[in-house]
Amino acid sequence: MDINFSKKLTLPILVIIILLALSFSVLMPVLNMILLGAIFAYGLRPIANRLQSKIKFTSISTIIAVLLVLIPLILLLVYIVFIISGFAINFFNSNHATLTNFSSGQLSSIVAQVLPAQYHANIGSITNSLYSSLTSGLHYVINYFIGLVKKIPYISLELCVLFFSMYYFTKDGDKFWAYVQAFIPTERSEFFNNMFFQIENVLKSIFFGHFLTAIIIGIIAGIGFYILGFPYALFLGILTGVCQLIPIFGPWIIYMILVIWDLITGNYPRAIITLLFGIFLSLSDMYIRPALSSKYADIHPLILFIGFLSGPLVFGIVGFILGPLFLGITYAVLKSFKLEIEKQNKEKELLEESGEPGGE
Repeated sequence: MDINFSKKLTLPILVIIILLALSFSVLMPVLNMILLGAIFAYGLRPIANRLQSKIKFTSISTIIAVLLVLIPLILLLVYIVFIISGFAINFFNSNHATLTNFSSGQLSSIVAQVLPAQYHANIGSITNSLYSSLTSGLHYVINYFIGLVKKIPYISLELCVLFFSMYYFTKDGDKFWAYVQAFIPTERSEFFNNMFFQIENVLKSIFFGHFLTAIIIGIIAGIGFYILGFPYALFLGILTGVCQLIPIFGPWIIYMILVIWDLITGNYPRAIITLLFGIFLSLSDMYIRPALSSKYADIHPLILFIGFLSGPLVFGIVGFILGPLFLGITYAVLKSFKLEIEKQNKEKELLEESGEPGGE
C-alpha cells in the first residue's frame, strides 16, 4: 500500500513535530520529576476533591493535598540522612585513633590471624590487595558524598519541578485529560478508553499491591523491632519496607542480619524471637499483597521484578516507581491491543458465519 507522505506531512504538522522535539529536549533533564508528579497527582486528586468540598478555594485545597504527601516524604528523608550521618560520626569518633594509625602492617597481622597457616606465604600480596581495595572503597564513598553535595542545587531544582508538577496535575488534571481526548479519533475511542482503563488498573495494582504492602510491612517491622529492643527501630522498619518493595529481596534480609547479630553477641532468646517475627513478616506479605492487588490488574511478577531492578539504573532513585510503572503501562497497552484484535477477529468470524458481504 503506497502512502503519499507529501500529503500527510503538511507544513503545520512539520512545525508541530519540530516544536515537540525541541520541547522534549528542554523537558528531558526534569522529565522524570514531571512524570513522578503526574503519578502522585493521580493519587492526590481524590484527596483534593474531598478537601474542596470543605474548602471552596481550589488552589488552597490542592496545596494542602500536595503538602500532606510531600511533608511526610521530606521528614522521612531528613530522618534517614540524620540517622546515617549520626551513625557515621559516632563510628569515626569512636574509632578515630584506630582509623588514623591503621596501616597495611596492622592489616597484615589481622589477616594472619584469620587465614589458615598454609596461606601465610602469600600474606603480603593478600594484604596489599585488601589494603588497596579498602582505600579505593573509602575514596569512592567520600567522592560519592562530595558529588552528592555538589548536586544539591540540581536536586533542589528537581524537587521544585516535582512540587509544581504535583500541584498543577492535581489542580488541572481534568483539563489535561480533556485536551488529550480531543486528539483521539472517534472510531478509535473505544480502544483508547479500554487502554486507559487498563492503565488505571495497573496504577492501582502497583500502588496497592506493592507500595502499600511495603508501607504496611515496614510499619509492622518498626513496631516489632522497637518491642524487641533494637536501637534505631524506626530506621530498621524503613529499611524493611524498602527491601519489601524489591521482589528479589524482601524483609528477610533485615531480620536475618539482626538474628546473626544477636547470635554473635550471645543474645540467643531474642535471636529466636526475631527469627519467628521475621517469618511472620514474610508470611504476612503472602496474604497482604494478593488481598490488595487482586482487585485490580494481574501483572506477572517478572515484569515488576525487572522494573524495580532496572528502573533505578535509568531514572535514578525515582526509577523504583517509574521502572515498574512504565513496564506495567506497556503491558496494559499490549493487553488492550490484544483484546481489540480478538474482538475484531470475533466480529469477522460472526460475519463469515452469517454469510454477510462484510465478511468477505
